[in-house]
Amino acid sequence: MLKRLFFHYIAEEARPMLRLAIPLVLAELGWMTMGVVDTMMVGRQANSAVAIGAVSLGSIAYYVVAIFGTGLMLGLDTLVSHSYGAGDLHDAHRSLVNGVYLSLALAPVLMGVVWLWGPVLRALHIQQSVLDQAIPYLRALNWSTLPLLLYFVFRRYLQGIDLAKPVMFSLITANLVNVAGNWALIYGHLGHRAMGTVGSGWATCAARIYMAAVLLGYCAYYDIRYEVGLRHASPWPNMPRVWRLVSLGFPAATQLGLEVGVFAVTTALIGRLGAVPLASHQIALNTASFTYMVPLGLGSAAAVRVGQALGRRDPHAASRAGWTAMLLGAGFMTCTALIFWLAPGAIVRIYSPDPAVIRAASGLLFVAAFFQLFDGLQAVATGALRGAGDTRTPMIWSAALYWLVGLPVGAYLCFREGWGAAGLWTGLCVALILIGCALLYFWRRSERRFTARAISTPLAS
Repeated sequence: MLKRLFFHYIAEEARPMLRLAIPLVLAELGWMTMGVVDTMMVGRQANSAVAIGAVSLGSIAYYVVAIFGTGLMLGLDTLVSHSYGAGDLHDAHRSLVNGVYLSLALAPVLMGVVWLWGPVLRALHIQQSVLDQAIPYLRALNWSTLPLLLYFVFRRYLQGIDLAKPVMFSLITANLVNVAGNWALIYGHLGHRAMGTVGSGWATCAARIYMAAVLLGYCAYYDIRYEVGLRHASPWPNMPRVWRLVSLGFPAATQLGLEVGVFAVTTALIGRLGAVPLASHQIALNTASFTYMVPLGLGSAAAVRVGQALGRRDPHAASRAGWTAMLLGAGFMTCTALIFWLAPGAIVRIYSPDPAVIRAASGLLFVAAFFQLFDGLQAVATGALRGAGDTRTPMIWSAALYWLVGLPVGAYLCFREGWGAAGLWTGLCVALILIGCALLYFWRRSERRFTARAISTPLAS
């Protein structure tokens, strides 16, 4: 009887959750596919391990900085979804406009910080052949910073008002731009000279400009066709709204920055082990990140559904949305764990034919299988908590467990016990298991609190 009631409770939310989540999941997969395609296409050059290692190093160095800026825009999930749930589209438009102003102010700062990575990477004693390709690739990516931030602003606004399909369309078609750009610029087609690995960075830059332009165009089209009032929103910055956006986004941005920072340090440490361990790390990281996009998309959908429910003062619907997303994410990641256990070699061969890389990366995927479920739970729980207006709890626990547990344990196993790259991945595995359990507990506590009190998170003025 209790089981029947529980599944009925979940079933009420599953359809609207999936209607929003599927386009967002496909968008996240499209986002991740760009990195996978870059890795695969540079990996077909003469020295596969060096090229893949350079993309790994350049990408992680860029995202350590850029992810902070994109993370600040996550506050729009809370503000826009609450406004939309309360039926106040004008307030959602105010959040969009101020998100654009925040992007314009932030982009040059982030680009300056990325530019400083060159001397830092040279000081880490990374293999010179890897650095010779990684630093030009990183500088090419840097020019995509402003369009990347604007894309995130338009995306958070659109999904917050239940318009996720344009987000999906922009990313799927952007992959076509990226593939064509990689083909033309890496290997010298369509009249372009062969640029090698750096050409992949310029292709990604072009794809991000395209993504931002598509979503901007759709916002304008939707406003003209349905007259939702976006054109009549105040074009001037509102500092209290910008501050509200920053106060919500800063913990989320810090969490993402520290999380990517852990993987950046891990990548740098593995880079000291040589090109083959670094290439195997990049392949395993790409694969685990690809599967992570599904619960990440579900987490975004949970943030919107929880936020909309609380905006219309329906805490029971918010609770149902969070638990439904959690169940869907856990089910998917359990399946991917089984695939990582059963067929790691087949996955790695997609990226590289090098036997040494195949052996090393297969071992890392075996480790990744153990944290798949918990990685999925923490991604969805983070989104659900964000919808409830809590971005600090995931930040605190992720920072503490990644940096105080995962990285020290991993470094000890790698260098003191001689486990190599697998030791660092084992440390991160321990951290992810603990983070997943902690955030599941805090979502349960938060959900009980707002359900019992039957109140919503206060809105920004």
